[in-house]
Amino acid sequence: MSAELISILVLVVVFVIATTRSINMGALAFAAAFGVGGLVADLDADKIFAGFPGDLFVVLVGVTYLFAIARANGTTDWLVHASIRLVRGRVVLIPWVMFVLTGALTAIGAVSPAAVAIVAPIALSFAARYSISPLLMGAMVVHGAQGGGFSPISIYGSIVNGIVEREGLPGSEIALFLASLVVNLVIAAIVFVLFGGLKLSRAETIDRDRQKAAAMTGGSAEEATGGGTGDGEGGGDRDVVTLDADDDASRLNPARIATLAALVALVVAVLVFDLDAGLTSITLAVLLSTVWAEDSRNAVSQIAWPTVLLICGVLTYVGVLDEMGTIDWAGEGVSDIGVPLLSAVLLCYIGALVSAFASSVGIMGALIPLAVPFLAQGEIGAIGMVAALAVSATVVDVSPFSTNGALVLAAAPGVDRERFFRQLMMYGGIVVAVVPAVVWLALVVPDWG
Repeated sequence: MSAELISILVLVVVFVIATTRSINMGALAFAAAFGVGGLVADLDADKIFAGFPGDLFVVLVGVTYLFAIARANGTTDWLVHASIRLVRGRVVLIPWVMFVLTGALTAIGAVSPAAVAIVAPIALSFAARYSISPLLMGAMVVHGAQGGGFSPISIYGSIVNGIVEREGLPGSEIALFLASLVVNLVIAAIVFVLFGGLKLSRAETIDRDRQKAAAMTGGSAEEATGGGTGDGEGGGDRDVVTLDADDDASRLNPARIATLAALVALVVAVLVFDLDAGLTSITLAVLLSTVWAEDSRNAVSQIAWPTVLLICGVLTYVGVLDEMGTIDWAGEGVSDIGVPLLSAVLLCYIGALVSAFASSVGIMGALIPLAVPFLAQGEIGAIGMVAALAVSATVVDVSPFSTNGALVLAAAPGVDRERFFRQLMMYGGIVVAVVPAVVWLALVVPDWG
């Protein structure tokens, strides 16, 4: 058996063990890099460590450190509260508020599971309280997170764009971002229609002033204002979203103002002045920690260390594959199929299927380098292919076997959890079956890039 084939099989074993034994894939990848690099390829430690992604390490640590501070001082709670107030509590708009909110959080640097972990409990609580389909609300949260997940300063965007740059491929940060945003927005709109979102337009919003009127009259909010939904029936769909202005989450304090300013500064520094996202975010986090030490005391421990370990481990192993020639060997094998478009759609399906049961980030870190020799032939546009691979590997995170899907499942109160699990699994299966072909048709077939 050739060394190249052994290294590929070891990569498959890493994915299988990480999925079935709940072991961090990055730790397994480091061990695999040591075993394959040292024993199979006869590489010394310097060559093994040459593939360690130091720049991505700083990005991951910096942005998650800054976001941990934002969560600790209540800035993220304020953002949620402000978003709800923005739509005046209208029930029909709440799923879209959650979509936009998670998208904004991931777009400015939050790790996708972190954004989902923050928003999903709030969103699913709204769903339970106002009779919104939990599948609808959960899908809106996850697709929102993935919709914003490939901005130039996001974790996913930084990872993919870093890989593209390191591999010398043509790239477009904006095209990657827009591809993911549009695909997830379209899917969210379809889910919204299919799972009862339009029916929410009949739900009535009762604001805090109406509740005050109810309290003064001693009756219900409906009685104080005439009740009804406008259709002449007193018992129609009515929902109440209350927003208490005295709630601590609704107030800005100096720490929250400074954190919001830091998030804006991060966006400006990266997009306008082309500064490094990792170094900028960690500098801003240190400044906030210096002034508000109490809020930031536990922020370092809340850095997404499992994600850092995963990314660095997988990319270090990919570096070993590159050093021993496996990437060129695998790319030539894909090219030997003889039909470039067929090879492209197969790669998209591989990314989607494996990602539904494992780490999306890990899959992207492995698949894109493996496709480099295939893309170097120039028969398939690199920009469209990279975008298709990235979208295929992340849009399936609604699967209950993925981190985001599992967070949604865990956050849903008052549901039949086994039934909800089956719903998420079926929905995830449909996404795996349909989306890779659609993005292949939209992004790869037209030969973008």
